[in-house]
Amino acid sequence: MKKLSLCLVLLAAFAAVRLAAAPYDVRTYGASGDGKTLDTAAINKAIDAAAAAGGGTVEFPAGNYLTFSIHLKSHVLLHLDAGATILAAEPPEDLSSGYDAPEANPITEFYEDFGHSHWHNSLIWGEGLEDIGITGPGRIFGRGLSKGGGRRDFLPEERAARNEVGAPDGNTRVAFPLPASALAAIAAQKPGPFGTPGRDTLPAGVGNKAIALKNCRNVLFRDFTIYHGGHFAILATGVDNWTCDGLKIDTNRDGIDFDSCQNVRVANCTINSPYDDGICPKASFGLGYPRPAENITITNCQVSGYDEGTLLDGTRQRKVMPGGGTGRIKCGTEANGGFRNITISNCVFEHCRGLALEEVDGGLLEDITVSNITMRDISNAPIYLRLGARLRGPAPIAVGAARRIKIDNVVAHNVAAQSGVLILGVPGHAIEDVSLSNIFIDFVGGGTAAQAEREVPDDEAAQKQYPEPSMHGTMPSWGMFARHVKNLDLSHVEFRVAKEDLRPTVQLDDVADAAFDAVKFPHAASAPVFVLKNVTGFAVHNSPGLSETRRTEKITGEKL
Repeated sequence: MKKLSLCLVLLAAFAAVRLAAAPYDVRTYGASGDGKTLDTAAINKAIDAAAAAGGGTVEFPAGNYLTFSIHLKSHVLLHLDAGATILAAEPPEDLSSGYDAPEANPITEFYEDFGHSHWHNSLIWGEGLEDIGITGPGRIFGRGLSKGGGRRDFLPEERAARNEVGAPDGNTRVAFPLPASALAAIAAQKPGPFGTPGRDTLPAGVGNKAIALKNCRNVLFRDFTIYHGGHFAILATGVDNWTCDGLKIDTNRDGIDFDSCQNVRVANCTINSPYDDGICPKASFGLGYPRPAENITITNCQVSGYDEGTLLDGTRQRKVMPGGGTGRIKCGTEANGGFRNITISNCVFEHCRGLALEEVDGGLLEDITVSNITMRDISNAPIYLRLGARLRGPAPIAVGAARRIKIDNVVAHNVAAQSGVLILGVPGHAIEDVSLSNIFIDFVGGGTAAQAEREVPDDEAAQKQYPEPSMHGTMPSWGMFARHVKNLDLSHVEFRVAKEDLRPTVQLDDVADAAFDAVKFPHAASAPVFVLKNVTGFAVHNSPGLSETRRTEKITGEKL
């Protein structure tokens, strides 16, 4: 009897522990999951209950949970079962209800656009939290979210029905207009020196992000899917110790933006974002002070720019974006805090733009490694390094620095002819210590002799522009154009063209200490391999078809 009593006590204790650890099922708190009834209150009630108990898992069984803003809480994890969808509701025309209002943020709005300076107007958001997470394998569908300009954005099938296939931005007309009073209030706002908060400004009631986090730590995102995520599928600002693993995102603007975040691990994610960037470390002034994005690894990921929705349905279509969407990995554009200690490895780019590393807002971009990258069907520069002077931030502010950048083992196929590898600094502020090794790139080619004579602007206006390869126009060289660079090293690099290109292969301008070892640079019979302007220290070694060269004097204008 004593043994039986002891067993009963132990079983009761075990059952109590299991009961305490049981997930908080949103249906238990009143959620219907029918895709028609608003479940906002029930979902937030389940999260509040878990938080009040010290933490726990909030469970979403299979179903469609129509909702406005969901409030994350510390020590609470949301788990989306297979077949579960969190469905963003559409705000009513008069905005009498809807998503949480964008919080007041007058300092940062002065320097940042609306999207980068607000978090509460989101489908799922949290601020100042710790030990939180969202796990799959369910889905988040931002059907009722805006990507800027209206109450919500067109779905792909709605664009097609309006004969918008082929539109350059996929949204040539505002789909669901804002009330006149809201439009008047937006028009009356006084923009800051950079035109912010600008065209993406939205009133209370409209949501523009699937997930937004600010000043959080110890975060886990794993194995869920986001479809049609609005301005940002994920915007995380000032988030530390964040693991983002195994996500699938197919969206109508940005994929994952981790802004001024530190100790971040992004792995095994697949992101299709035809209208904006796929994976994008940033370092904006959104927090009201400069904070670097640092200690970041991005590995085993795929980014693309196919038509929205066609990654998830497996068709990977090119009807809306025949030339390729944005879809890339990019550090920037917002860069007030700078980028440090970042590794990008084992990633695939397809039908999108190339890798971009940009520092234009006075920060430091340093200690960056990129390795084991494959690219296909790239619509602009396969590698774009830009140090600029936009200087978006409060005074005092000056041009930053870009240095210690190593890119190794890259294969790129079918790259557009407009520009090759671009490495562009600012007069008096060179990009330093750049190494490109074990790289093979084949370009479309077809450049003309007239294009080879073009002078690329290098004035103050050009330096302050939004950094994008297209802003530089068609370059006078097809393989590489480098200007204001110090200590440039290329080793085992091969460029090819599918169609003869009458431009030189490489042009260097204001470059110090450039070394080319074991490179293969074909060229048309009428075009030189190198055009050198204001180059000091130039060497070519062990390169088939090129003469052994070692020159230390300044070369002011020469074709080789």
